[in-house]
Amino acid sequence: MSRHIHILGICGTFMGGVALLAQRAGYRVTGSDRNTYPPMSTLLESEGIELTEGYDPGQLEPAPDLVVIGNALSRGNPAVEAVLNRGLNYVSGPRWLSENLLRGKTVLAVSGTHGKTTTASMLTWILEHAGHAPGFLIGGVPRNFDVSARDGKDLFVVEADEYDTAFFDKRAKFVHYRPWICVLNNLEYDHADIYPDLDAIKTQFHHLVRTIPGEGTIVCNGADPQLDAVLRQGCWSRLERFSTGEDDDWRVRLLDPDGTRLAFDHKGQVVAEVRWNQCGEHNALNACAAVAAAVAAGVDAPTAVEALAGFQGVKRRLEVLGNYGGVHVYDDFAHHPTAIRMTLSGLRRHVGNARILVGLEPRSNTMRAGVHADRLGPSLIAADKVWLLTGDDIDWDPQEALAPLEGRGRVVTRTRDMLRQMLEDARPGDHVVFMSNGGFDAAPRRFIQELE
Repeated sequence: MSRHIHILGICGTFMGGVALLAQRAGYRVTGSDRNTYPPMSTLLESEGIELTEGYDPGQLEPAPDLVVIGNALSRGNPAVEAVLNRGLNYVSGPRWLSENLLRGKTVLAVSGTHGKTTTASMLTWILEHAGHAPGFLIGGVPRNFDVSARDGKDLFVVEADEYDTAFFDKRAKFVHYRPWICVLNNLEYDHADIYPDLDAIKTQFHHLVRTIPGEGTIVCNGADPQLDAVLRQGCWSRLERFSTGEDDDWRVRLLDPDGTRLAFDHKGQVVAEVRWNQCGEHNALNACAAVAAAVAAGVDAPTAVEALAGFQGVKRRLEVLGNYGGVHVYDDFAHHPTAIRMTLSGLRRHVGNARILVGLEPRSNTMRAGVHADRLGPSLIAADKVWLLTGDDIDWDPQEALAPLEGRGRVVTRTRDMLRQMLEDARPGDHVVFMSNGGFDAAPRRFIQELE
């Protein structure tokens, strides 16, 4: 009989991916979450994984061989207390992944405050296009694969998150992965619920750098001063820098202003050009990082660039939901002012003078705490109108945060009011973007239903 693994917090993207990988590796997998919700719950159940709603200790009877505990769970949780009181064997998701699936594989890790999911998805697709059939675990769903995780042959791409591992292991998740090739995409302050300041996050990034072998490769954003400060603490691996500048090993050039046509150079020599269906300088940089990492893994550089033409994007990363009566609707997983600014700037260049309407939910712990409140308004400048959905847990002044928009921003406290106002305002030719790293009360779907 196969070993029984029970996963607490199974419906998050990472833990759901761990569950899928374990089930397909022959383990018997069950799990629970506070709310078992689609699409992850549907996917897990379709794979034969039994789900329990909530954290009643009864789900641990009879005792599983191993309990994998997600980082959203803490002391006081009934299931966690039962695991500890009964002396059950338990482990974190990152450690289980490292010891059971990554060992013996060449791991390619993608880290950074922004762009991890998109860059990891691009890298995985390049490796697939080049015939490597990589495994992957990504914090989103690449449209080229329509799953967030699968096992592979010799290569494994993992989205390397700096969030803490578990209530019993406060190190960043990514120190468990032991990558041979590691992308350092960018570094800003985030996760205010975990880290007191930027220096604390930089320390975690340097712990990651310390795990990369001397014969391994670091692919680093050459224009990021915070990453430069991390590497000045010590770097023992082969270093390849990328940027839009001329002085780095890898350079990406935007041949069209909106970034839909790119050229790549390596050490001053032109590698290849590509036209693709992504836009924005941020995606151009993500692509440059992915190409550099793929080449470090043995892919021919022109082949790596060629693969980008077939990259279909990632669900909820400026995902085009459709055109409804001439209104273009997008869903985006925005969680930080820098990501918001780069996404909207890229869209503005892509759509020209067409109107951009934004519905935004500041949902991450850092955003709700108001750490970036002074940067929120400026990050939305590219939009023509903005609706900011706030709640009782916002203790900063949202009206003041939107002041840089000079009257183009509105604060609403109920989703239905936001949707009603947006529907009244939207007209053919508009581009309507919903931005949230949570469920957003199903706002994009509800908006589309009303348009239809």
